[in-house]
Amino acid sequence: MGHVIVIGGGASGMMAAISASYHGAEVTIVEHMERIGKKLLSTGNGKCNFTNARQSPEFYLSENGHFAWKIVSRFGQKETCALFQELGVYPKERNGYYYPYSGQASSVLDALRMELARLGVGIRTGQECVGVIPKKSGFCVKLADGELVGDKVVLAAGSKAAAKTGSDGSGYRLAKALGHHVITPLPALVQLKCAEDFYKGIAGVRIQGTVSIYAGSRNETKKGLCQNVLDKGGREKRFLASDQGEIQLTTYGISGIPVFQVSRYAAKALHEGENVMARMDFMPELSQEGLLDALARRALARPQKKAEDFLTGMFPGKLNALWLRLSGIERMTAAGALSSTALRALVRAIKQFETRVVATNSYGQAQVCRGGVDTREVDAGTLESQKVPGLYFAGEVLDVDGPCGGYNLQWAWSSGYVAGKEAANHASCESVKHGTGMR
Repeated sequence: MGHVIVIGGGASGMMAAISASYHGAEVTIVEHMERIGKKLLSTGNGKCNFTNARQSPEFYLSENGHFAWKIVSRFGQKETCALFQELGVYPKERNGYYYPYSGQASSVLDALRMELARLGVGIRTGQECVGVIPKKSGFCVKLADGELVGDKVVLAAGSKAAAKTGSDGSGYRLAKALGHHVITPLPALVQLKCAEDFYKGIAGVRIQGTVSIYAGSRNETKKGLCQNVLDKGGREKRFLASDQGEIQLTTYGISGIPVFQVSRYAAKALHEGENVMARMDFMPELSQEGLLDALARRALARPQKKAEDFLTGMFPGKLNALWLRLSGIERMTAAGALSSTALRALVRAIKQFETRVVATNSYGQAQVCRGGVDTREVDAGTLESQKVPGLYFAGEVLDVDGPCGGYNLQWAWSSGYVAGKEAANHASCESVKHGTGMR
């Protein structure tokens, strides 16, 4: 029986250990935190959205094209749900999003821990891995207070996101020491900081809308509201990404699921020294002309209303006041006296609200990272290193990330299962534990 050492006890590491054990290996998990699976408890706001019914290559992003999809295709959403049901996690589906029926992420973690115990997987917690040394036959894994010897190693040490849960970027250091290149990890699924000074006045507002990210040359920056800032000099903005949902306005900028979804693109453009702009449409249901017509009729119906009350009932008061200011409309102006020019300026403020993005929030606030171990140096069929035979990768340590919706956890399950299976199958294993129908 071969010995597989899994470095990292997160979602992908636990799955790699279970899979390797299913396929005949003796397995040891090395985790530097005091317990395994801590980050899993915070996923899906503690409810653990562990996969999604909607699956396609576009949900798994990497500098290396469809690398991740080749792995997800081997162990995908259906296989994940089947395995979790076998472990006792009954799935509940809502609009394609899968959660444990209990509604608690702890249920998923408990099920995984019980399976690890049933399989006899060794778990070494509170053990920092300081090095992985390839030997003529197998590996020596150096720990802060000792060492382990194994036939194969699965590096599943996570990224730099959400450091309080244990993701400290140590996996990148280990991969680099083994000769791998690491694409600069950047915060993703994270809030965006903006330049304008009006955010403290609108903080706390939650509003449905669309957020789009654009980038352009750094020398086109100007202070204040970022209206057409990237068009200066006749250059066009470069569209990067867009998403729709509830936008949250904060003291420092913008947040909410749609902002998270586009943040990876903003992070990369900022890292590359570009000027980044977010354009928000706070009434995507109507075209610009449609909203202009609605406002004109609104003014005609109640011409005596003051401008400060004109949008009451349509939008939050904090935004109404800001839009009036940005449109150059005096708050005591009668609605009936608003010119077509003033109404058009108001429409632009509502549907083309532009703000300059200056930074993402830190790795500590990010849910995942974009970037990681360059997947062009990893076998797309087995997740084995092309530089160090017998070394496998799984999870966030690789340059793979996805949007909100269970995709990052699906990548953890898929990559963990494949890496664990391949490591076990190539560790001179002959016997297979038949505790599951998964092969």
